[in-house]
Order: sequence, then C-alpha cells, then structure tokens
Amino acid sequence: MQTPEQARERAQDIVARAIAAGADAADAVFAADASIDVSIRLGALEDVGRSENEELGLRVFVGRRNASVSTSDLLPDMLDALVERAIAMAREAPEDRWAGLAPEDRLMHGSPPHLDLDDGRDIAPEALRERALAAEDAARAVPGVTNSEGGGASAGRSVRALATSHGFAAAYSVSSHVVSASVLAGTGSDMQRDYAYHSARHLDRLEDAAIVGRRAGERVIKRLNPVRVPSGSMPVVFDPRVGNSLIGHLIGAIAGQSITRKTSFLLDALGTRIFGEGVTIRDDPHRPQGLRSRPFDGEGLPVSPMAIVEHGMLEAWLLDSASARQLGLEPTGHAVRGSSGAPGVSSSNLFMEAGHVPPETLIGGVTHGVYVTELIGMGVNGVTGDYSRGAAGFLIENGALTSPVAEITIAGNLKDMFLNLTPANDLEFRYAVNVPTIAIEGMTVASG
Repeated sequence: MQTPEQARERAQDIVARAIAAGADAADAVFAADASIDVSIRLGALEDVGRSENEELGLRVFVGRRNASVSTSDLLPDMLDALVERAIAMAREAPEDRWAGLAPEDRLMHGSPPHLDLDDGRDIAPEALRERALAAEDAARAVPGVTNSEGGGASAGRSVRALATSHGFAAAYSVSSHVVSASVLAGTGSDMQRDYAYHSARHLDRLEDAAIVGRRAGERVIKRLNPVRVPSGSMPVVFDPRVGNSLIGHLIGAIAGQSITRKTSFLLDALGTRIFGEGVTIRDDPHRPQGLRSRPFDGEGLPVSPMAIVEHGMLEAWLLDSASARQLGLEPTGHAVRGSSGAPGVSSSNLFMEAGHVPPETLIGGVTHGVYVTELIGMGVNGVTGDYSRGAAGFLIENGALTSPVAEITIAGNLKDMFLNLTPANDLEFRYAVNVPTIAIEGMTVASG
C-alpha cells in the first residue's frame, strides 16, 4: 500500500497535470485501501477475503464550470487522458456560481496534527480466524442459543491524500480492527436474532472477542417470547447503540446542502432552542484514535472541536465552501470528499454529552413505556421531521424492564422528540456517534 508521502505526491501530480493542460483550478483526492476479513460459522471457516485498491479522483474548474472524474488506472498515459477528459467535460458543464476551491486564506498550513490513527499492524489471517472463532464460540456457549449466523474479524489500513492547485497538499493513514458475532435463539416463528461488535483504530484497544461474543448471546436470549404492547402515547427509552441514530437525523438536517435546498425540518432553527437545556452535542475531529478523527477536511481546511448544540441551542450549520458561499457564511471544516463528485459534509466523532441521572433513574420514572434496542427501516422525512420506524426491545412496567417486545412501530416528529429528550449519565465512546441512554416523552407506539 502507498505511504502517506507517496499518496500526497500522487494527488499533487494529477493537479499539476490539470493546470498544465489548461484548467483554471483543480483539486484531487487519492485513496488506497488494503483489508482482510475472516468469517466463521458453526465453528468452521466460511470465508476469507482480501482486498486492495487504489483510486484517484480529480475535479477541475474552467471559469465557473467544473467536472469530476475518477480512475483506478494510474499509468501516466491514462492520467493524461483523464485530465483531458475532465477539462473537456468541464467546458461543456453548466456554470455554477457557488462551486470552487476552499478560500485560500482558510487552508490548513504546516504539518497535520498527529492523531495516532494508524497502529501499523499487518494482521495474519490465522489471527483473525482465531478471533472470529473465539467470538462465535462465546456466543454459542450462552445457554439457549440455538444457531449462529457467524463470527467475524477484520483488519485494514488505508491512506487518504488531498491536493489543491492553490497550495494545499497533505495525507494521513488509518488502521481499523473489527470483531463481531451474530446468533439466534428459539425455534420456528419464535426465533430471535441479535448481534454484538466492536471496532477500534488500534488492535490493543479492540475488545476481547469472547466478551463481544458473549454479549451477542446474552442479548438474543433476552429477546425470546416477546409480548404485544398496547398502542398509545408513552415514553420511549433508547439504548445507546440505537439512540445515536437520532443524532444522525440532526446532522442530515443541518448539513449545508439541506439548508441551501430548503429541504430541512430545521431550516429556520439556527440560534434557537431545539433541545432541552440539558442537551449539548459536540463534534471532535481531533480525538486520538477516534473512529472518525481526521487532521483536515475534504477541502484542505483545518478542523477543530465544536459545539453543534449548546445547552439545547443550535449553534451552527455544517458547511462546505459551496454551501457557505450560497448562505453568505464561512465553511466550518466539515467537507468530505469521495473519489468523484463535489464535496459533501459530515460530522466526525459526534457525541451527546452525558446528562445528570443514571439510566436506572430514567427507566425508574416510567410507569408504562418501551426500551428500544433495535430499529428497523428508514421512515424518516428530512423535510417535515416526521419519524416512524419499526422497533424491538423491552416493555417498561412500573420502572423496570420486563418482557421483550418485537414488531412494534414508534412514531413522532423529530422537532418534538428533540425538545422532549433527556440524556442519562452513562455516555461511553464505543461508536463513531455516541450518546448516553436517551428517554423521550410522548411518542406513539403501536404493535405490528
């Protein structure tokens, strides 16, 4: 795989070719990935996969017109042809008054911050096999588990580079390690499934495979013999592994493109209260070994921690340069780039700060409600905020989790849900987006 220095040179080279061929401006991204994954089912090796790929993406500007192209063929002759094709496409493209490179005076200068994202390990397939086997064995050893969808382990490394024609060029590498297990319990129509996984940038931070597997087994046993829930309005408590999806809907609503296109249910909400006073949501791209940490954004701008919601108040949109120009604002360092197309926006290590009460207290105050551990489907309208998703979890009766429930629907409107949200104090950093246990009053729950 390419080193960060080689990746940076690749991106710089194609940008230089584009300018020499007549482009007024250009930027390029280079990505190289190498990964290996192993899956086990019922104690036997099921699959071993290895992949390696390299891709180069180029965006060129001719006046106010632009075009993007990408290739995995990195031979010099093919790169020259790629540049010629991109410039020809740009000359025929419609004008875009908002498109362009990031403001030159905002570019990151100097060396990227060191975030310790790459442990440099090359993992042998045999080690992954043992890890996957340990996860599945531990899950299957839980009394009541009747079948397995398998255990898995993977490891990978990748390098990302960005170069622009107005002075930015940098690259960084990351590693990743994952272990998982998925098992079943019960038989026939009463069969239930659940899973567990853990991922980390560094292998020595990866959770022990047996712990992950045992968690999967224990989760599925608890889901056996679900009961029906009487339909009505009631509190809904979200387990952290699914509650983070609520914050994902927030990010979609405050992304620059949603605001410029007027397709957001939070269109006029900047600077107003959208959560209760006890809710603060932060984005931290500089977290060492973070799953979404990055030293710069997809346009070469520096990134920094920021509060998106502070004590319930919406503090910022997430803007790339194009949406910032259209809104008359400054880019926020949240641009992300693929190998083709214009930049979009994304958060990094997003999290909701812990509240002040234990989850037992949140649940203890619920006379009749549901505790959600799984969400199904994508019934969310980003324009209106209407929310309706299939769910499974547990009944809450008189402040305690009792019987499992399945095939229910929970519904509401995200504006109301955000305002009626209370976080517990059990925040852990396990995922790319992290939240504590969350309680929301007054949602509609219906049995399937």
